[in-house]
Amino acid sequence: MQATAKIVLGRGRDEAIKRYHPWVFSGAILKVEGRPEDGDIVDVVDYQGIYLATGHACTGTIAVKLFHFGPQRPRDDFWKFKIAEAFSLRQYLGFTLQGNSNAYRLVFSEGDGLPGLIVDYYNGVAVIQAHSTGMYLARHHIADALQLVLGANLNAVYDKSSEALGKSGIQSEGDGFLVGHSEAAEILENGRRFAIDFKEGQKTGFFLDQRDNRALLAQYASGRKVLNAFCYTGGFSVYALTAGAQHVTSIDSSKKAIELLNSNLKLNGLDGAPHQSVVDDAKAYLAGMPDDFEIIVLDPPAFAKRHADRHKALQGYRYINATAMRKIKPGGLLFTFSCSQAINRDMFTSMALSAALEAGKDARILHHMGHSSDHPVSIFHPEGEYLKGLVLRINEI
Repeated sequence: MQATAKIVLGRGRDEAIKRYHPWVFSGAILKVEGRPEDGDIVDVVDYQGIYLATGHACTGTIAVKLFHFGPQRPRDDFWKFKIAEAFSLRQYLGFTLQGNSNAYRLVFSEGDGLPGLIVDYYNGVAVIQAHSTGMYLARHHIADALQLVLGANLNAVYDKSSEALGKSGIQSEGDGFLVGHSEAAEILENGRRFAIDFKEGQKTGFFLDQRDNRALLAQYASGRKVLNAFCYTGGFSVYALTAGAQHVTSIDSSKKAIELLNSNLKLNGLDGAPHQSVVDDAKAYLAGMPDDFEIIVLDPPAFAKRHADRHKALQGYRYINATAMRKIKPGGLLFTFSCSQAINRDMFTSMALSAALEAGKDARILHHMGHSSDHPVSIFHPEGEYLKGLVLRINEI
């Protein structure tokens, strides 16, 4: 693995790297030896020239995203080694061996020491999503490594990076297969079936991070009336219905998402189940909904993409949560989430407090929720914990 340039840090500016934080900020740089372009592989050294780490050059405040730390430079079979390491963790956790599940997150960016790279495995299809130019340029090496590590368990590798890169103003060659071909994928998750539209669906096609939280909902859904707001393809709805919910209403503003939800109901033999699909703005529906729901799920898209958006985002979260608290049946459960990385767990809990005060309701925390363990968070990079959630019991004060 050849570096194209050397990043020299200022004196005393290497402490973050010594704590294995994977980002080098532009303010820490003393000088640059060479002319690296966005995505180039660069070595990082201290002010004395001692090697520290290797990563991808970036534009912006984060100047380098590190994927390897010293004392030696990356090994020649680096990509195979890192993919194998990530796969070994999923093996250890049991995700690769479950008879009732065949989908999991194989690479989780900084959590697996590969900043800017997501790989989701869907029953033989690996979907790559690069969030940095460096990882995008390495996509063929990554696909080769996936073939070596997964072997006969891999039928196709699909690159779905264009949307993620486009949001950062980075051009790609468009999405497409790097290995093999597959029109679609169908997965099992805890015995439930889901059709995965990895080409046109959001992110890589499915929100694997909510696996444990869907299973938690199933523990409470039997005999209860459930509202799944911002439902996307209906993961929480399928779990609630298979657990014996009295009735489920699913709301999403996307007609295509509702069509996929209805397909997932059929896959699970639920096309005749007590369920209503509604294409509508979830905020508008919440404001006028009936007050007899016993469980409400609020899993909106990220309201804050940047730290500068946090205040506006918290107002949005408070509005939908206060509205749900006013309308939920006394004694009901509110499953509420934020996938905004800029909103940390304390902020989200404080928002829920504000919403309860605004609604004039008693709220008790029964569970703290996050992403499942195939989304590991590096202890050196706590920013990787993006999904946070609460189960609240709502009552009159």
